[in-house]
Amino acid sequence: MLVLPVELTQQQAAACSRMLQQGLRSQPQSVVVADATALTRFDSSALAVLLECHRESLSQGKTFAVKGLPPRLRELATLYGVAELLPAAA
Repeated sequence: MLVLPVELTQQQAAACSRMLQQGLRSQPQSVVVADATALTRFDSSALAVLLECHRESLSQGKTFAVKGLPPRLRELATLYGVAELLPAAA
C-alpha cells in the first residue's frame, strides 16, 4: 500500500510523487492502493500526484484505487472530471 503524507501541496508534490512511484514499482500486487487517510492539508497538486500513480499503475498492468480520499479532494476531482480515475478501495 502506498501512503500519502499529512500535507501534499505544490511544495511537496515532486518529492511525494517520486516516493510513491518508487513504492509503486516495488508492489507485486495487481491492485495498487494509495492510502490517503492521513491527508489533511492539500491542494490540487495532490490530484496530480494521484493521477500520476494511476497512470503508472496502468502502464504496469495494474489497477489503482484510493483509500480514505478526503471529501474535499473527492469534490475537487469531480469538479475537474477525474473522479472516476480515483476509485475508492474496497
